[in-house]
Amino acid sequence: MPLSMDALADDLAAETAELRATLGAMTPADWRRPTPARGWCIGDQVSHLAYFDDAAVQATTDPDGFLAELARWNAEGGVNPDTICARFRDLPGEALLAWFDEARTRLLTSFRRIDPAARVPWFGPSMSAASSLTARLMETWAHGQDIVDTLGLDRKPTDRLRHVAHLGVRARAFSYTANGRQALDLPVRVELTAPSGATWSWGPHDAADRVSGPALDFCLVVTQRRHPEDAALAITGRAAGEWMAIAQAFAGPPGAGRQRGQFR
Repeated sequence: MPLSMDALADDLAAETAELRATLGAMTPADWRRPTPARGWCIGDQVSHLAYFDDAAVQATTDPDGFLAELARWNAEGGVNPDTICARFRDLPGEALLAWFDEARTRLLTSFRRIDPAARVPWFGPSMSAASSLTARLMETWAHGQDIVDTLGLDRKPTDRLRHVAHLGVRARAFSYTANGRQALDLPVRVELTAPSGATWSWGPHDAADRVSGPALDFCLVVTQRRHPEDAALAITGRAAGEWMAIAQAFAGPPGAGRQRGQFR
């Protein structure tokens, strides 16, 4: 994976442009349409992205201020994305889109200037600046999936999915921690076919536990946008099966995921 912040920012900018084109074509009524994320409309998906873009910028430019804000959240029971969305639910689509545009511009500008190895505080463990920006790309793609699913649109996958897949693989241990479980001490080999036809792989070649299939399906599962049984993945071994059942590439408590058969 490249550690160039410019390369990461360019990929995030491209992902943003694709989502922005979808949002810009929506009607005012579309912003209120319910998405597959229970209780969230399309406007909530966008306010979520804008809010956490601003939080990521603060974490890099004013880490003390970010940590103070985090302490306030924790004193009130922890960060709750549903509560955050409720704050902005009355904003019209035009205002949400303007906020998203401004927040994303600030994010891209700020992160291009940062050492990719610099540590950045976050709502879970701190992470490198490169991982932080990769997480913003993952969130953009995942919430964008909720939006296109709601609108009944198809989205052509790109090799930017490598960032999402890489984060999903790296988050294997966190997926167990988030669920209060202990991971089996067994390696898992992941072999994915990229949209371009290339092969992406992680883990030992000789691992008995394996996950293989299209990169798109793997990314949909680790972002909890598809149920594992609805994905075209070959999952072999107990460790691989346990992981895919609870996989989450995003920070925070376990997500509700999607019901089996919801998108067949």
